[in-house]
Amino acid sequence: MRRIPFFQVDAFTDKPFKGNPAAICLPDEELSMETMQAIAAENNLAETAFVVKAAEGFDLRWFTPTVEIDLCGHATLATAHILWEEGILDKSEIASFNTRSGVLTASLSGDWIELNFPASLNNPAILPEEVSKALQAEPVHVVFARDRYIVELEKAEDVVSLKPDFAGLREHEIVIVTSPADEGSPYDFISRTFAPLHGIDEDPVTGSSHCALVPYYAGKYGKNEFFAYQASARGGELKLRHEGDRVLMSGQAITVITGTFFPGGSA
Repeated sequence: MRRIPFFQVDAFTDKPFKGNPAAICLPDEELSMETMQAIAAENNLAETAFVVKAAEGFDLRWFTPTVEIDLCGHATLATAHILWEEGILDKSEIASFNTRSGVLTASLSGDWIELNFPASLNNPAILPEEVSKALQAEPVHVVFARDRYIVELEKAEDVVSLKPDFAGLREHEIVIVTSPADEGSPYDFISRTFAPLHGIDEDPVTGSSHCALVPYYAGKYGKNEFFAYQASARGGELKLRHEGDRVLMSGQAITVITGTFFPGGSA
């Protein structure tokens, strides 16, 4: 009977029950698409990652409860955390992942894991009327980056207090709402990410959104290094750096559950 080691990791935090939870599965060979999607639905977390040893590095795939996705920051960070924590990789080794978004790497520096991800460039856009109505907010600026809107609001309070109509967002692309942080804050900017189309009303901490936010704020402020906060109910912190067509993002992670999956049942 096949047994699959399973871990639940809170990413972009050093505290349990904060940050963004990801499920990490370590099968000894690639599972069928149907099995991976069923396990992700069973977990019912924003993302479940499946990592398999490859000829070079590891093959990595990410699933929401309803679909496979192209890029996920917090589940990649959580996967790298498990590879080092379980001794699959030495802590001095770089984790290299073959993914639908190309080769992604992770390296460990103290308690922080740095991911090397592709930057998502943005272009000015007009927010669809249905999305604007669902957000019930007055944008300062709107751009579109790869597969999501960035909606800048005037101040941090507007981002934190936002109560979107998720049903109104269900047929539309991912939406990031953001603003510069308040004066005196340790952060440069804050954000929230909504993805009802992918089965996630609000994602707690979203690495892929920061692939778009970093180039956006680099252009706005004329600098390349940022400390950011995702202002979801769980919250999470990211150290960020813009380097050409890449975004380097660092976060912490903590394991909260370990176990075993039995895809064929335990009987």
